[in-house]
Amino acid sequence: MTQDQWEELLAIIRGENLSPLPVGFIIDSPWLPNWHGASLLDYFSDNEYWFQANLAAVKAFPQVLFLPGFWAEYGMCSEPASFGAKCSFYENEFPFAHPLSDALNSIRRPDPRTDGLTPFLLRRLERMRPRIEAAGHSLRFAVARGPLNIAAFLMGASEFLMALRTEPDQAHRMLDTITCFLEDWLRLQKERIDTIDGILLLDDIVGFLGEEDFKEFAKPYVTRAFAAFEASVRFFHNDAHGLVCAPHLADMGINLFNFGYDHTMPEMQRLTGGKVTLLGNIPPRDVLAKGTPAEVAESVRQLLDSIADTRRVILSCGGGMPPGVSTENIEAFLNAVIH
Repeated sequence: MTQDQWEELLAIIRGENLSPLPVGFIIDSPWLPNWHGASLLDYFSDNEYWFQANLAAVKAFPQVLFLPGFWAEYGMCSEPASFGAKCSFYENEFPFAHPLSDALNSIRRPDPRTDGLTPFLLRRLERMRPRIEAAGHSLRFAVARGPLNIAAFLMGASEFLMALRTEPDQAHRMLDTITCFLEDWLRLQKERIDTIDGILLLDDIVGFLGEEDFKEFAKPYVTRAFAAFEASVRFFHNDAHGLVCAPHLADMGINLFNFGYDHTMPEMQRLTGGKVTLLGNIPPRDVLAKGTPAEVAESVRQLLDSIADTRRVILSCGGGMPPGVSTENIEAFLNAVIH
């Protein structure tokens, strides 16, 4: 992210009304490697492939806020590996973190400096930072999956959700251990990369909870993670059911939210009380990836027509950039915003 883009993002979060509305996308391994012509395994294993793919995106679309920007990640294996999860990597399929045996009772707090894949993620950022900055960009975000997301990978999603009801004390202990690790991991990123002034947490499992379970098992731990250090941007991604968390986001310190396309922008503005910047919200797979450029443009126009109050809005899709989105469809999105 360039300095001008960072200042634009801060202005949006402050509630300044920009015209045209800004466009932003979360980009990572589901989209970026294949768009650039690399396999997922090359993207994960080779610093040069990773750097060139990210550089190509920011050069191709300089007007887009790519979030978090030059994201070092190993897909859903990034954090579970620190707890000892077996991780499987494939040439051109998403990596997979296998559940642990008796994770609910057995996990211990790992050290992000030494355990799992986090040392390699941090070293990639440190090694490539001079070249990122030479290209006019800075690393702005400490990034992690959220506590419930990690717990679901360590146990299996169904098993974890059942444990919230059948073994709540153990579930709390597990979530506390994971959150302690997340606090360490986010702070470590900030300590080692002094340009970081934002936190991005991704946790779709939050969207599977009802109101009471959300308040008991999600809100306190996600709030703690976002408080790992003082950050100007506290960015939460949950493109599962988002209505349960939306009214609580401001209280949790969150000021930027990427939500699923099943919810409308006006609905989320109402539920967040206009206090949280919203990133969305055309269908990512069925329109942005599979639609024609004309269909993408029409979806963007419909989104624009639905928004009466354009403060704290960044136009995007309802989730991260999905696999298969073409350059032509991104250009159609941008042209529809301008025209």
